[in-house]
Amino acid sequence: MQWFENEAFWQTFYPYMFGERKMAAAPVEVERVLALSGVERGRVLDLCCGPARHSLILAQKGFEVTGVDRSPFLLSKAREATAGAGVELVEADMRDFVRPAAFDLALSLFTSFGYLDTREEDLAVLRNVRASLKKGGVFVIDVTSKEYVASQRQATHWEQWPGGDIQVSHYDVFPGWGRIRVQWLLIEGERARRFEFEHNVYSGHELAALLERAGFADVQIFGGLDGSPYDAAATRLVARAKAL
Repeated sequence: MQWFENEAFWQTFYPYMFGERKMAAAPVEVERVLALSGVERGRVLDLCCGPARHSLILAQKGFEVTGVDRSPFLLSKAREATAGAGVELVEADMRDFVRPAAFDLALSLFTSFGYLDTREEDLAVLRNVRASLKKGGVFVIDVTSKEYVASQRQATHWEQWPGGDIQVSHYDVFPGWGRIRVQWLLIEGERARRFEFEHNVYSGHELAALLERAGFADVQIFGGLDGSPYDAAATRLVARAKAL
């Protein structure tokens, strides 16, 4: 079983991954995505939608939204959040979901990409997204970048959450800087739980090249959903690409 198939991971870390601040940020993030993409109406694919925090806002703005995720637990949260909003929710693996020429906009946000074993699998996912977009459709992807990871002076970070729980995060870089292993430790009073996962990391140039291999055109790289430059100050890697 791969780590993302472990429902205990999502159940354990849900309050920390999708806390009040993260949920409250969704409206601004959606506004930035729409401004960056230039898409004003139509059908949207929210790939790895999680609890549907972006799907809900998009639906409220009049878009026809399809949220896709493989986690039954996260989809249960998504159904609660979008009840009555008209969002279509699909339980599927990103490697399998394809709906040819169906969407005007596709999203992959909050580092939901790169967790498969190989870069060829990542490429196959991007080809699925490309096939699912209409001609002229736009794809916006937001991930943690190789450059940002390399800029960090410490590989271990910790944060105390409201209520006193402590989350410790540590990463190790694989030789060649193509992949990292991440360990999360959650300390709740006298109890500690540890989870480990790996993911591929891309530089701005590498992500753009992979998108082009997948058949996208007019690929542009940014340092945030706000369209800021991808430079030494960038904390995110965002790409906008078109299906032509």
